[in-house]
Amino acid sequence: MNVLKMLFIVFEVVLLFNLVIVVHELGHYFAARWRGLKIDRFGIWFGKSLWETKIDGVTFCLGCIPAGGYVALPQMAPMETIEGKNTTDNANLPSISALDKIIVAFAGPLFSFGLAVTFAAVVWLIGRPVSERETSTVIGHVFPNSPAEKIGLHPGDRVLEVDNHKVTKFSGVGDESITWRIVRSEGENIPIKVERDGKLMEFLPIPFKEDTKGWERKGLRQIGIEAAYTPMVGKVVPGGPAAAKLQANDFILEANGQKILHPSTFASIVTNSGGRAMSVKIERAGQPLEVSLTPEIPVEGDKIPRVGIIWDETGRMTLTHPGPIEQVESGLGTLVSTLGALFSSKSDIKPQHLSGPVGIMRIYYLLFESDQGWRLAIWFSVVLNLNLAVLNMLPIPVLDGGHITLAIVEAVRRKPMEIKILNWLQTACATLVIGYILYVSFYDVQDLKPDRSKPGPEMKFAPKTDNSSNTAPVPSR
Repeated sequence: MNVLKMLFIVFEVVLLFNLVIVVHELGHYFAARWRGLKIDRFGIWFGKSLWETKIDGVTFCLGCIPAGGYVALPQMAPMETIEGKNTTDNANLPSISALDKIIVAFAGPLFSFGLAVTFAAVVWLIGRPVSERETSTVIGHVFPNSPAEKIGLHPGDRVLEVDNHKVTKFSGVGDESITWRIVRSEGENIPIKVERDGKLMEFLPIPFKEDTKGWERKGLRQIGIEAAYTPMVGKVVPGGPAAAKLQANDFILEANGQKILHPSTFASIVTNSGGRAMSVKIERAGQPLEVSLTPEIPVEGDKIPRVGIIWDETGRMTLTHPGPIEQVESGLGTLVSTLGALFSSKSDIKPQHLSGPVGIMRIYYLLFESDQGWRLAIWFSVVLNLNLAVLNMLPIPVLDGGHITLAIVEAVRRKPMEIKILNWLQTACATLVIGYILYVSFYDVQDLKPDRSKPGPEMKFAPKTDNSSNTAPVPSR
């Protein structure tokens, strides 16, 4: 990748990730100013300061650990493990009411929710790119020797229900996702209902999990299926049979009269062609065309017939305009489904499968790499801010919900908790939270390594001695 492009993507990731943090902390900051609280510091990131400045008695600083932010308020429950030592003597400050504490604590999640709604409105206006692979409910590929193949599932089957839940899309998190319902299932078998040639059929595959090393995230349930989608040419190998016939962004519709549901379908036809010419229907810039391709065995690479296509895995994309309410409901539903799986004793989904700051920034980076990256990143920011708003309301000391809980306890007792107890409680919970962030970041860092599971063999074809391969495509009729 071009170095300048990579640096620009990194800049976009850092900018958007920190916007999420800054807006949340601004909620606490403005609420504290409104209620007349003393503000020591406004910090973005944790740890030793890389930069700081003082404005109107408040120290604004940038830490060295990119894992969140804070507003140091000495009149609230102390959080010195995260914020460092307060520079203000608490004894010289007037006490504040429990209501003030609740308002200041609640303002952060409220601002995060407001940012989520703002992003949702932007997505509504500019649109969200959705891939055919996500919205399809048709099976495009069944892996050899997989549970799906052994039980009799076929490419072309339309999936209606998984684990007794109706499904409307293939990927993503949520009760209506095929992949999620497989991952989320807990029984020995997974009931799957499909439609095949107008007939309803039911199957009971036994899922499997890929073996992982002790330091890697544990594998999740799968049955060996992939969604049907129209394969799109990413690029063609120079000198190969496809070089003079196909172009990047061409869609492969049919080969030898067979509808192509997945790149593997086309690969199988090529492999079994015996080197004979194939009639291939394609779509180019919205227009149907037909070409003839004669597979060849590369002089370098796998010694099986090839045409020299490298696929673009994004496939066909459409632009949708979901309303803000729909996006918020979907985001909250995703969060509820995830938490439900996380706290279920029979579920395979564990805390290690969640993502921390490193994982979130990696997701942003991957989104920005695509042509529609900025749209996808704004859509993802809706989900992220909803998560930030809701999870911060959990009644755990150090989190905003914990501050609210402590304030309610204070209101019921009609006196503040002892400072020693608060210090111990906050320090213990801060240690656990920081420990969990480090724990999940250990797995996130492993995801930064290049994916070598699909190396893709080098392909090189013999030089052409005639012009027989340079026939142009003709319009399909």
